[in-house]
Formats: sequence, structure tokens, C-alpha cells
Amino acid sequence: MPQPCSPYASKMPLFISKQTFSFLFILFILAFFTTLHHYYSHHQNSPNQSSQNTLFFLNTFLSSATNYTLATYLRHLTLHPHLAGTTPSLNTALYVKSHFESLNLQTHVTNYSVLLSYPLFSSVTLHFPNGSVLSLTLSEPGSSQNGVIKPYHAYSPSGSAYGKPVFLNYGREKDYVALSAQGVKINGCVGLARRGGGLSRNEVVEKAAARGVTAVLMFTDSESEYASGVERGTVMSGLGDPLSPGWGAGGEKLRLDDPRVMKRFPSIPSLPISMASAESILKSLEGADMPYEWRMSMKCSSSGRVGPGPFVVNFTYEGERKMATVHNVFAVIRGSEEPDRFVLLGNHRDAWTYGAVDPNSGTAALLDIARRYALLMRLGWNPRRTIILCSWDAEEFGMIGSTEWVEQNLVNLGSKSVAYLNVDCAVQGPGFFPSTTPQLDDLLTEITKKVNDPDSEGMTLYERWTTANRGIRIQRLSGVDSDFASFLHHAGVPSVDLYYGKDFPVYHTAFDSYSWMVNFGDPFFQRHVAVTGVWGLLALRLAEDPILPFNYLTYAVQLQDYTHILSDLLEGGISLHPITAAIQELAAAAIETLEEAKKLKDDETTDEHAGLKQRMLNDRLMLAERGFLDAEGLQGKPWFKHMVYGPRNDGESELDFFPGIANAISRSSGLNSKEHNEAIQHEIWRTARAIQRAAHALKGELT
Repeated sequence: MPQPCSPYASKMPLFISKQTFSFLFILFILAFFTTLHHYYSHHQNSPNQSSQNTLFFLNTFLSSATNYTLATYLRHLTLHPHLAGTTPSLNTALYVKSHFESLNLQTHVTNYSVLLSYPLFSSVTLHFPNGSVLSLTLSEPGSSQNGVIKPYHAYSPSGSAYGKPVFLNYGREKDYVALSAQGVKINGCVGLARRGGGLSRNEVVEKAAARGVTAVLMFTDSESEYASGVERGTVMSGLGDPLSPGWGAGGEKLRLDDPRVMKRFPSIPSLPISMASAESILKSLEGADMPYEWRMSMKCSSSGRVGPGPFVVNFTYEGERKMATVHNVFAVIRGSEEPDRFVLLGNHRDAWTYGAVDPNSGTAALLDIARRYALLMRLGWNPRRTIILCSWDAEEFGMIGSTEWVEQNLVNLGSKSVAYLNVDCAVQGPGFFPSTTPQLDDLLTEITKKVNDPDSEGMTLYERWTTANRGIRIQRLSGVDSDFASFLHHAGVPSVDLYYGKDFPVYHTAFDSYSWMVNFGDPFFQRHVAVTGVWGLLALRLAEDPILPFNYLTYAVQLQDYTHILSDLLEGGISLHPITAAIQELAAAAIETLEEAKKLKDDETTDEHAGLKQRMLNDRLMLAERGFLDAEGLQGKPWFKHMVYGPRNDGESELDFFPGIANAISRSSGLNSKEHNEAIQHEIWRTARAIQRAAHALKGELT
């Protein structure tokens, strides 16, 4: 094995910054004193009695499911489009609030004034050499009469462009390489790009702008039945209100012309168009041949050429950015023994159009969990730990509602949050697709053995899931595509994200309606029942188990797998020893906690201090995820603190883990060999320090 580049590589512990030390020290002090307060202020129930009660409530939760109730909630939520910042969106917030209040749950609303973006005017016309003109249809048939907002990209700058069109495929670096190899000149052209390829909308537009493209038209290559659908979305980079980057929106606001604000928005305008409109362009293109792999992967029709031209596109978009109020709605079930430990369930409520799948299939599930928890409370249940149901606003604009709340409550969340459980598009179609941070894998697997599969009679979700995947397949949370992002990537809270169905053809279009759900997505609402069951049981277990069901040995094994993948990608002269040594330390700490948990369970009836010992162990299990945070954050994206999971700078790295290393590999491609290796080695050391911090937190040691 290559030796470490630094002479201090084998000497652990690694260097820890003063900022990181202070952050972890504060968390441990808070956890220690709240632990003492808990121990001396509460009496313990009989372990056997408590276990029997918990089992009764778990079974009651499952048996109280009804697909009719879920369908009723979804029908009400999707009667009208409810884009964030509009009156219908406020009405939806009030509906959720009144539902929580009708169940006698402690309810409150947190409002934020934030910068949102709306369209005023858009036009795209094609001017052909023979003098004919074709105006593209920029909205779905009949949608404007129903109050559906015209398709647009939120935060796109206003502007006009007049140039020949060129097809960019997904707009990735390798797509531009392919165009260059064909001799295609794109400077001054209007780019046509299809969604996908691992890039965000912002990345597609910015990469095009960097090459002289004057405007971008973006389409989704979807099923022909929905060829007239248009996928709306945001082109802002980063998360949260752009006027309060890094702090809650209730405080100071930056000016709109502040450079920190302006860099969040693309430099050229863009618009989404339908596949049908894209075909009008693609079928008329001439110029260089389209690469074979592009042509074979496309669902829409084309001439087989990429352009430019020979016709011209006249593009105009005018939008407005304005302050609007968004509303987060919460229901709180206060814990009876550990009220200062929070289990959070979250789903966003706002939608580009009707939002039957995205996000209100998840909102319906959240409302049903509230109903079923309220039923348990009437039967005498109170959770050991506090449960918070969170209904977020303005997620579609860039996770604004959840991000502002996390930033505002960062200290409390950092010291008190057990886990965040997210559901967005709860039901998109068939198949169970969960994502977790690895210490929650075992718990999720156990829960799926108790929930019936919605599509296979007589099988549990676990049996169907493992049969379909030939084993357990749990994904990770490297993306920033839903409200878990702020909790995990910024606050270091263990997280889960649940979906039923991998994707769906009406995403962000006017066709995402109740009608589509009952005809295609989930006609009998049994998939809704399944997701609600898994989501609710996860929260119940995390709120009720005397010892948190976290297994960090799974985390260590996952990290070791990552190093094997990374090793195959890296060239000589780069050492992974700092990471492998840190993983070994994490694995040893994980084994110790598993043995300690087992001993505490065995001694629970005889050890008079068992409650205090459990509490202290739980604090370590809870805080270990925070150790993966780095105070300086990712280079170029300092808001993102997590060194294991997070965004890649260009969205095109082969790695969906260790984002700092992935970004260094990408950034250093133009450097000489020595500089290249040093840049990557630096990020390897930062990642190793993060893993070691997690290990020390798990052992209850200050670094």
C-alpha cells in the first residue's frame, strides 16, 4: 500500500480545527446537562410493561390504516394548483393546520418572508429560411383556464436571444466534447437540452453560458402520451432564501444586487418546453450528425442532426422576483420521558401545479400519520421522545421553507435531533425505493418486515423488496433534491427519504393531478398505505426504543466499500491510509456501542442507573453523525458541511460519496501531476478527520 504523503499520516488523532472543536464541545456539554436533568427528573417504567405497551401501540398504528382516508386527504389537497407564495398555497397551509388542530395536537405556524420568482411573459418562435414562422406552444392544453401557472424556470433572468438552435444532449462536459469533435460551433446559439444526465437545471444553464450559448430551452424526454407536458423547476443554485444565505430568513436581508445573491442565479435566460415543442426543433435541425448513443437513448423524434440551424430561434422571457410569505406548519407530540429529544417527520406541501404525486401523496401520508398518532394518544400513548410533524413550504424553489427553519434552529437541532424522516413524492408507481444514512439500515429493514406489500398479496414489503432487488438495496442521500438536505448536509442529523416508485412521466407538469394518481399511480391507494406504515413505524421506534436502534458498524462497512471504489479510480502517489485508519477507529467504536447496548438491555432490570447509562449512550449515538461535518464545508460550497454525503461541484463525478474528494478530482484535472495529487490528498485528510470525529463522538470522547 502507498505510504501517506504527510509524515504525520500514521499519528492519530488528526488535527482538529478550533471551530470544529468548539462546535463539538458545545454539543457534548448540552447533551451532558440535559442527560443529567432527564435522569433526576423522571421515573422509569417497568421494562417489560413498557415493551408490551409499545408493541400494542405499534400494532394499533398498523391496523388503523385506511386507503379511503388517504384518498380523501389527497383529493382535498389537489383541488387547486398551489404554488408557494400564492393564495391557494396559503389555503393549503390552513387546511393542514386545521387538520392538526382538529386532532388536538399542539400546532403552530412559522412564516418567512423570502424572495420567490414568477413568470410575466414568454415567447419562442422559429424563423425558417423560406420565410415561414412557427410559434411554439409554451403551456399545456387547457391548463391556463384552471389557474395553472405558465411553465417557467424560477429565478431565470429576464432576457431575449436570437440565434440558431443547437442540440446539447444533457449539457454535460462529455456532451460538449462530442459536439466539438463533430466541429459544431455553439457560440451565439440557442441551446436545446434534455433533462437528466445527473445535472441540475442550474448546472445545465451555467455550463451552456460558459460556452457562449445565449439562452437555453429545456425539455423532458418522456412518454409520448404526455408529450405536451412541460416540466417546471428552479434554476437557482444552492438552498434556501437567496437573501439570507446561511442564516434564517427572519433576520437580516441582503440586497438583491449583492454579489452573494446574484451568483445564485444563472447569467442567461432559460425556459422549459414540452417534448412536442422540442420535436419541432429537433426534426428540423441540420448540420453535424447526432452521436449514435444520443440518438439511441432518445424517446422523441429528430432529424438525427444537432445543428446549428439552419433556422433561427427568437427567444423572450420576462419574469419578476418578489418578496412573498411562505408558511411552515408543525404539530408537536411532546415526549413523556425525553421531551428534549426530537424525532422529525417532514414533507413539503407546495406544488408547481396540482401536485398529486409531488408532493401531496406525501402530505396525505403525513396527515394520516397525525390521525393515527392522535388515535394512539386517545388510547393512552405518549412517546418517550418528542415527535414533530413538519409541513414545509417553498421546497420547489430550492428547499426554502425547511432550510430557513434549520438555519434558524441550528443549535437546538444539532444538540437534540435524533433523526429526520422525509417523504416527498410518496407514491410515483410500483417498487419501494428507500434512502438512509447507513446507521438506520437495520431499523428500516426490520420495519419492512411488518408492513404488507401493496402489490403482492400475502407478502410483506420486505419479501417483495428483496425479491425484486435480489437482496436489500438501500440508497444513500448524496442528492440535494428534497427537504432532508438541510438536516443532513448542513446540520448532520441522521436522515431517511422514502419513495414508492422510481419516477413518473408527469413530473412538475399540469398532468400531476388526482386523476393521474387514481388511474395510474395508485388506483386503490394501497401504496400510500404501505409508505405511511413504514414512515410512521420508523418514527414510533425512534421515539420509543429505550436505546436508539442505530448501528454504526453498517456505516463503517459502507465507508470501507467507498474506499475500495475510490482506490480503483485514483492513480499512484495518493494514499487512502488516513481514511482506512479512521474507518477502523469508527468500526471499533461501533462494536463497542453494540456490546454496550446489549449489556444495558440485559442489565435493565437490575441496574439502578440503567436509565442514565441508556441516555448517555443515546447521546453518543445521536451526535456521531454530527462528527462527519466539517466547519469549513465543501470547497466552493461551504454551506454543505457533510464530508461523506453531499453535492458534487459539477454533478458529473463518478462518485456519489466523499463529495470533497470527488470535487477535488474534478477540479484538479487541469493541474500538473504533483498539484493534482496534493489537492486530492488534502481532501482525503479532511474526510479522514471527519470520520475520526464521528468515531470519537460515538465513544463519547472529545477530540
